[in-house]
Amino acid sequence: MTAQGTGHTAGLIDSHCHLDHFSDEELPLLLDRAREAGLDGMVTIGTRLSLQHEQKALTRHSRPDLAIWCSIGTHPDHVDEEETPEAARIAELADAPEVVAIGESGLDYFHGAPEMRPLQQASFRAHIHAARLAGLPLVIHARQADDDVAAVLEDETETRGAFPFLLHCFASGPDLAGRALALGGYLSFSGIATFPKSSELRDIARIVPHDRLLVETDSPYLAPAPKRGKRNEPSYVAFTAATVADTVGLEPAAFADVTTANFHRLFTKARRPAP
Repeated sequence: MTAQGTGHTAGLIDSHCHLDHFSDEELPLLLDRAREAGLDGMVTIGTRLSLQHEQKALTRHSRPDLAIWCSIGTHPDHVDEEETPEAARIAELADAPEVVAIGESGLDYFHGAPEMRPLQQASFRAHIHAARLAGLPLVIHARQADDDVAAVLEDETETRGAFPFLLHCFASGPDLAGRALALGGYLSFSGIATFPKSSELRDIARIVPHDRLLVETDSPYLAPAPKRGKRNEPSYVAFTAATVADTVGLEPAAFADVTTANFHRLFTKARRPAP
């Protein structure tokens, strides 16, 4: 269905945003715009485990018609500033109703100097273990580290068993996509998929089974066309959804239904806020 008065599709969920980049004064209007654009919910993503309480506090802005959940974890860019977390500690901190995922964690070789790579890999594996302990999906960041991300996922699956995970803001190549899908992973597409030069990424979206697709903003970064160059926000996920829906051959309403069903299948702990 279509959100009344907006032309956008209702029922969407922004599976990855960073609400901690917006002020307390900005949030009410931002959430109004998200609801007007047809969103039913969003996940605000943790990037430093030491600040996990901030992500949890942001979920208090939930409304009966707009759910806000969170994840907790340490981004690979911050592993040299945060202690390598113990998996049991992450899982303990995730034992709260508003925490629906672990992460974001993963590997980033674009920002991370070579000497940081062992720290990133140790943190990545700790987050994987925590996801198992907590029974929650892992939100994975992968940048210029496709082979190592795939190798860690395959090794962890082979040695310790499968676990649910999402490659967020997917902008990698077809090899990582195929290897992640073979392990049961999900892929989430951001505003990058709307950029004119992202034809290869849209080709990858076409090979992803419909039951493994999600959408996100990664706001305040990577605003989609036609908002490129502006500060991104959750309401803009509707533009990405429209492009990806067209790319994979689904009507907007069907795409919203599919991706929201996928979200709840993966993020099993996500519940609607009480009226």
